[in-house]
This record gives sequence, C-alpha cells and structure tokens, in this order.
Amino acid sequence: MPQILFKNLALLDPRWTEARGGYEVLVEGDLIKEVSAKPIKAAKAQVVDCGKRTLMPGLIDCHVHVFLSEVNIRNLESVPLTLLTARAADLMKGMINRGFTTVRDTGGADWGIKTAVEAGLIPGPRLFISGRAIGPTGGHSDSRRRTDQGMPSCGCCNAMVYSMAIADGADGVRKAVREQMRQGADQVKIMCSGGVASPYDPLDSLQFSEAEIAAATDEAKNFGRYVLAHAYTPEAITRAVSNGVRTIEHGNLIDAKSAKLLASKGGYMVANLVTYFVMKEKAASFGMTADMLAKNDIVLDGALRSLEICKKAGVKVGYGSDLLGPLQVEQSREFMFRAEVLKPLEIIRQATVVGAEILRQEGKLGIVEPGAFADLIVVDGNPLKKLELFLDQGAHLPVIMKAGKFHKNALR
Repeated sequence: MPQILFKNLALLDPRWTEARGGYEVLVEGDLIKEVSAKPIKAAKAQVVDCGKRTLMPGLIDCHVHVFLSEVNIRNLESVPLTLLTARAADLMKGMINRGFTTVRDTGGADWGIKTAVEAGLIPGPRLFISGRAIGPTGGHSDSRRRTDQGMPSCGCCNAMVYSMAIADGADGVRKAVREQMRQGADQVKIMCSGGVASPYDPLDSLQFSEAEIAAATDEAKNFGRYVLAHAYTPEAITRAVSNGVRTIEHGNLIDAKSAKLLASKGGYMVANLVTYFVMKEKAASFGMTADMLAKNDIVLDGALRSLEICKKAGVKVGYGSDLLGPLQVEQSREFMFRAEVLKPLEIIRQATVVGAEILRQEGKLGIVEPGAFADLIVVDGNPLKKLELFLDQGAHLPVIMKAGKFHKNALR
C-alpha cells in the first residue's frame, strides 16, 4: 500500500491550543498511519517537505447546498437535472479547492452526486447528504407559486421540486422521511420556521406541528439517522429540540432559554453568518426580491449575537456557510465574520472537531491521529494567528489531500 510522509511541519491538531513543530505524519492508503514528534522510518514513502508550514485536518462545512445553484432559488424551476449536476460539479470543485474536504449538504444533493464524488468521477469533498428537504404545505420547502394548484410537478426538469419535498400530518412526514432514507440520506432535513429565500412564509411562522416533528425524529432514529431543522426563532428552536431534533440550522434569533434547552439535550447549532452578509451585499443583483431581502435584514441583526448566546449556554456550534449558487465563492469568509466574537482556535475547532461530532465521525474526521481519514491541508503560515490564510479560494493551501489522495500538491 503506498505511503506518503509529511515532514518539516508545524502540526495543528485542533484539540491542541497551538501548532507544534517537529512532527511528522505518515499516510498509508486512505488513513493516517503514524503521527510522531520523532523522525518516522518509512523508506519507501513519498516525502512531502512542508517547509515549516502548518499541517492540519481538512475543513468541514456542515451546511451547504451543492444543488441550489441559483441565488434566487425560484430560477431553479427551469433547470433540468443535467444542468444541475454540471453546476454542482463546479461548485464542489470550488469547495475542495478552498480546503473543505467534507461537507454536509442540507437539502438537495442525492445519492447519485455523492456516488460520483466517491467514485472519483468528479472532484469534490466528502458528501453527507440529506436528500430532499421536507416541509409542510406553504412552508419553506413549498416550491409552488401562489397560482399553482395541487402538488408540484415532476422534479426531472424542475430542480426546486427535485430538492424539496412537501409533507403534511405525522403519517405523511413519516413516509417522506422514510423515502429520503431509502434514497441514501445520511441525515434528514425538516423545516420548522419560515425562511429568507422562500417568498410566502413569515420568518416567525412555526412549521410542522410537534407530532409531525416527533414522527420525523422517530423514523430517523429507527433508521440510525438523525434530524436537522431549519429554525430561526426561539419558539421554532424549542419546538424542534423538544421533539428530538439534534441540530438546529441557522438559529439567528435564538435566546438564552432556547439555547439552554439545546445545550441540555446535547444538541448542536450550525450557524451560517456569511450567507446573510453576502446576500445583503450582492443578492439583489441576482434577482432576490425586496421581501426576501427584508427578511434577510432581520436575521442578519441577530447573527453575531447568536454565537455569543450559544457560547454562554455551552452549545457547540458547527461551521456552516449556506451560500447559494455563485455566492458560494464566499464560503471561507465565514471565518472572518465569526472572528468578530470568537477566537481563531474556537472557529477552527468548529470547522473540524465539532463538525466531525455533528457528522458522527469522531475519531475519523477533523483530527490528525492514527486511524483517522487522511483528509489534510497544508497552510502557508499559522491560521491561529492569521485566519485570512483560508481566504482567496485556497491560494494559501499548497497541499489539499482527501482520503490519502492529493487533490492539490504544490510542494512536489
């Protein structure tokens, strides 16, 4: 089995408080075989001299949408699956170029695109898929126009329908959840409050009853999966968490009480600040409506405060970007927005070890130790001192490795 030996590096395992010099890391196959502060004997290994740069785990983004390739998602109505797949391939290549070796797609990506990445047909990060995001009639995943009657059309030529599902009543939700798991979902996405990108539902609307949420979480648990919930307000967060939801997505308007509940249940929040800041900057030019942008302003106001509330309550927060279409080039700016209230080490942990916990991949992702997947990046400097090294579309990452294979190696 081929071996690759990384030498002359500063090792940053995010569980530590600093990068440590003098280490070497040996990769064999798709796993890390040895990590040592002493020289490693591996005579036949390919040697990568890191030039005293920082070696660390690949980054994890726990909230992406590889299939939502339009900023105004209504435009997806006229996008067939062939074009959708081609766009997704380009978006995923950009993600791994930026050092994100693992992403959790929170609505849209299917087993087909995941299989294509796993088979090496297209470059991209590890994909943990949710299948179609499930919501109630009139909710955040209802893709119909007000002039539409009945259920949505076939999804083969309408990417919105392909990415989102409607279900009503506990039995309807059970069936929809079972269908996503039949289709290979790693986790299940439900809608528990209104959203920015959907035109008809107020942000503070409560979507899915307690019985419907409980049905979703019960079915996911039975299948060995878990449920993540789109939720902004304390009421929506409380309803979701009280009925078994494991991770809250967005959570911008969380308060101390709902944060305390989330912490007591051992749940996680996946914040995504960058999408709101960037939508305010650019989304109007891509056709996002005034009503949507007004809702964006409301959640933007609570974005940074939500991180402070979660930190005080002891809620673990994952790194998420949630950017749509061409705005996804801004994925790494999330580091910079979080830096307004968090320390660099806290943010890097959110994008590595906490992400691995959310994905239930502890010991396999987000760390550098024997037995973990060889998902590694080399950084031109110490990101604990300069988070800007994650910017510029991966320009400061001379090495990007996923599963023991080089996606990029500029240190040959």
